[in-house]
Amino acid sequence: MMNRPNILFALADDASHFGIYGHEFVNTPHIDWVANHGMRFDNAFTSNPKCAPSRASILTGRYPWQLEEACNHYSLFPNKFPLLPDLLEESGYHIGFTGKGWAPGDYTYYGLKRNPAGNPYQLKVLKPPEGSQISSCDYAGNFEVFLSEREQNQPFFFWYGSLEPHRPYSFGEGLRAGKSISEIQNIPSYWPDESDVKLDLLDYASEIEWFDLHLGKMLDKLREIGELDNTLIVVTADNGCPFPRVKGQMYEQDFHLPFVARLGNRDVSMRCISDIVNFIDIAPTFLEAAGVGPCAEMTGKSFLELLRGEHPRCARTETYFGREKHDLGREGDLGYPVRCIRTEEFLYIKNFAPDRWPAGNPETGYTNCDSSPTKRLILEMKDKGHPIYYNLAFAKRPEKELYNIRKDPECIDNLAGNAEYKRILDELDTKLMN
Repeated sequence: MMNRPNILFALADDASHFGIYGHEFVNTPHIDWVANHGMRFDNAFTSNPKCAPSRASILTGRYPWQLEEACNHYSLFPNKFPLLPDLLEESGYHIGFTGKGWAPGDYTYYGLKRNPAGNPYQLKVLKPPEGSQISSCDYAGNFEVFLSEREQNQPFFFWYGSLEPHRPYSFGEGLRAGKSISEIQNIPSYWPDESDVKLDLLDYASEIEWFDLHLGKMLDKLREIGELDNTLIVVTADNGCPFPRVKGQMYEQDFHLPFVARLGNRDVSMRCISDIVNFIDIAPTFLEAAGVGPCAEMTGKSFLELLRGEHPRCARTETYFGREKHDLGREGDLGYPVRCIRTEEFLYIKNFAPDRWPAGNPETGYTNCDSSPTKRLILEMKDKGHPIYYNLAFAKRPEKELYNIRKDPECIDNLAGNAEYKRILDELDTKLMN
């Protein structure tokens, strides 16, 4: 492996779908190139399926419940945890970010002088596609400015945080971008199989393609300056897609995310990695790749061996997730505390306040679910006496939920009350509580 590689970390905002995973309605040739000349991770998980806490885990290598206020969404960021960009900068790396770094929240309250993601590069702007809600941030242009400021032969760490495909969308922007409703072949069973949902997915897909477009420009720039094969590239998203029952909730497709990587010149067939990795593992991995010693305050484990094609020192057989407060929308601004354990076969969810509404109260509009045509349709169907999708997305949940992920990846059949699975549930509950 090269010494002290550059690191390009590309983070989409609310994305569950890359083309390399077989999602044909989204066209991501540059993401797919990274995977096809590197590796595709099939069991990568965020620690909390919401923007700010997920990004906090990436930056600190810690689970959300180890981060005090940074566990929450739209919160404060304590100035007490070692941060990945700071540690890389102290070791000689040129660091920066464009678009969305750590957000949303206030990092100045406790004295941080800059965004936890590093130095901002935001001055280059562009005209977004007409009829879209795409950001005017010129991500690739800002990357070029960033590269122009580094010293000769200085390694760099760059955080490319697109603002896409975060909502809002302009309804029909996918069609205006040239996409077709015929591209949507399969709708998850927890959403209605209706045209408005398909059009909503096309709008979402067109914004993922914008993220991919700028990634492609960054890869071209690295080729141009001869740094592509000296760069560790990781492409993923902070949490699942901004649709009901996904973003901000605690099911398999909420925190099980696309994740592709390339380390140096490995132009061989794509390797599919089945090992479990958690976002708390990203910072330790980048530090080890950069030749920086382990940070004792980080609880994640490096998976650099996987990137090198070696067997990992400490392969995970399980991992954990949780949430506390996301968006406001309950009396007294109460949160909705949840903890989960995910093994290779099962997902066990413990809802500590099952008397509360998981996506926010009805009278506040279920605020922990972004407004969308899909959300509106589900609520309209419930009002017309068809509550099946509403019950899956918005209704109250039992204290304990258990799903066989291999048989039921959409988490529809709760096995927690099934006597056949009592031993498994008890074992997972004990592990989780410990």
